Formats: sequence, structure tokens, C-alpha cells
Amino acid sequence: MRRAWRPLVAALSALTLAACATPARETPGPPRLPTAPIPIPSIEAGPSPAASSRIELSELPGWANENHDIALEAWRTVCPAIRDPAAADLCLRARSVGVIVPGDGRIFLEREFQAERVGGEGVLTGYFAPVYAARRAADAEFSTPVRPRPSDLTLAPDGRASRSGDGTPYPDRAQIEALEESAPLAWMRPEEHFFLQIQGSGVLVFEDGQRMKALYAAHNGLPFVGIANPMRERGLLARDNTSGDSIRAWLAANRGSAANELMRLNPRFVFFRLAPDDGRPPAGAAGAPLPAGRAIAIDPAFHRYGDLVWLDGEAPMLAGAFPRYRRLVTALDTGGAIKGEVRADLYIGQGDVAGTEAGRIRHTLMMWRLVPRR
Repeated sequence: MRRAWRPLVAALSALTLAACATPARETPGPPRLPTAPIPIPSIEAGPSPAASSRIELSELPGWANENHDIALEAWRTVCPAIRDPAAADLCLRARSVGVIVPGDGRIFLEREFQAERVGGEGVLTGYFAPVYAARRAADAEFSTPVRPRPSDLTLAPDGRASRSGDGTPYPDRAQIEALEESAPLAWMRPEEHFFLQIQGSGVLVFEDGQRMKALYAAHNGLPFVGIANPMRERGLLARDNTSGDSIRAWLAANRGSAANELMRLNPRFVFFRLAPDDGRPPAGAAGAPLPAGRAIAIDPAFHRYGDLVWLDGEAPMLAGAFPRYRRLVTALDTGGAIKGEVRADLYIGQGDVAGTEAGRIRHTLMMWRLVPRR
């Protein structure tokens, strides 16, 4: 789920809850191996960390309380994408196990991997796949068009966007919103459209019940500017109450010029395309499906897609948040606001419950990268 920016950011499944501060749910039975490999793009792997800096997985904070079987099952659904020879061999062995007997996940992971600390302290946030109402025609409530990628937009590999032909920078949010859209994909509530752009994709439910995926198509190339800090500074929300739900509720209650002025502080604008809702999880920037609670977005300048990462997120900054997130995840996505070595955005899942949890995650983070034993 390519995300243009994520400044914000709920427990839907066993994958979501395993290894965090809340109790893990029991699964109906042992996880089973997929019957066929998942057809996803390959992920290049970089050089291995120095062995002298590694520790045993049993030394990781909170490792004993992880649901290792679910963690291994989540990893082996996406590990065919990794092209590092050592990791690829481990992937084949993990996928050949078949049904994971309880306890075998820990045995496998501790036997095959060690961990290396990544940097110092950073920030953990969360994101989700929203499900929002939409209309095929505009009305007073559903007044914001979902815009397709413009035919005159050229997006360079470095993320810069320009107008085709003359090379001038593409307009900002306010300028784009002032333009009439001749062929909107759908119409949404303004604040929900704004949050759809934050998450980068989601599901739209039309008035006749039809569900369509809104998928990232492009952005206007301008940097993200968050609105949480301005809302705190202006006294619009308490410092510990700038969760996703709180911000969206304020924007809805102040729909019109006040909300528009705040949203336009962020010049970045995201365009979409529609596809039938197949019920599958969204795909991250690595091309692999995002397992709920077991995938993160990272800065690819510091991490490789496909890396196994141990998260230790504590000291929440927002009210109502879970006190701690300790779990094994895979780096499968990225985002414009995810910058730095110790920075991760945890994918929680789909829908309102996931959105509530994701919007409350802003924790102090420590990270460890898992590396195969050589």
C-alpha cells in the first residue's frame, strides 16, 4: 500500500494482537502453509551486519511473551520475496514445515536467526486500511471528489512531480482543490478523503452497497506537512489527544473553511484509481500483502524490504494507547513521513477498530534487525 505520507497513526486478528501489551487471541487451530507460493516481486537484500554485534533472540526485551508461531506464519507468507541467499534458504525451509506445531515457531526462529540493534531511540506510529462511505454524485455532505491521476502529471523516480511538457512543479493541495474535476472517481466527505490520502489506499462503500478499492495512483510531489502539531499549538486539541479519531472528529465538526484551512497546511495531494474489492489485504511498497499487525513501513534508505524486525515501542504519547508494542514484524512498506533509521509505521489492519488503534500509536521505539546465522 504505497503511502504518500503518514503522520498519524486496533486489534482485529490474532496477528494484530500477538506480542503486544494486550492479551493474544487464541487461533482455531495451528496455522497452515499456503498451498502455493505468493506471486509477489523479489526484494533485493543488502550486506549482512557484522556478526560481532549480534545477540541471541532470547535476549530481546519481551521475546518470551511473543506468539512465535503466528510470527513465523506471518513471515513465511511473504518471505518468497527475499533474494538474499541465506534468507531464501530459510524461507524454503520454513514453508516446507507445513502445519506449525505449537512451540516450533520459537525453535525455528531462535535456531536460524540472531538480532542486531538498530540505532538509538526513535518513533513508532501506526496506520490502517480505512473503509469509508462514498457517493457517485456530489451532495452537501459528500462534497470532495476522489481524483484520478491527471494526464499532465509526470512523476520522477526521486518523487518530484511536474507538468508534462513544460516541466513546471505540480500545483499544491489548495490549487488542485480549486480546479474542477471533470471525471471524479467518487465523492467523499472532506475529512475522510483527507484521511484516505494519509493512509494511501482504502475501501469505498457506495450507496448501493458496492465496494471498491481506492488504490494509490500518484501524488503531486510536494512534501508532507502534518496538522497534528498546528492543532496542538492553536489549542484546538489537547497535546495528548491528537489521535487520528480526534483529528478526524474535529475536522468533521468544523467542516468548511476552518477545516479546509488546516488540511491545506499540507501541500501534498494524492490521486487514486479504483479496483474491485477482492477482500485481500493491501499490498505494501515491496509488492507483498500486508499481514495485519505484522508489517511495518520503514525508510528504505536505512532498511531493506523483507527485513525481519523486532519492535519495542513503549512510553505512549497519546491518550488511550496500548502501553507497549513488542513483536516481530517484516519491513514491507514505506511512506513520505517515515524518515530515519529508528522509525517504523505499524500496519494494524482494516476498518474503524484498526483505525482507532493506529491513530493512537505514537511510542518511543527501539528496533532490532534479525539476521540469518551464517
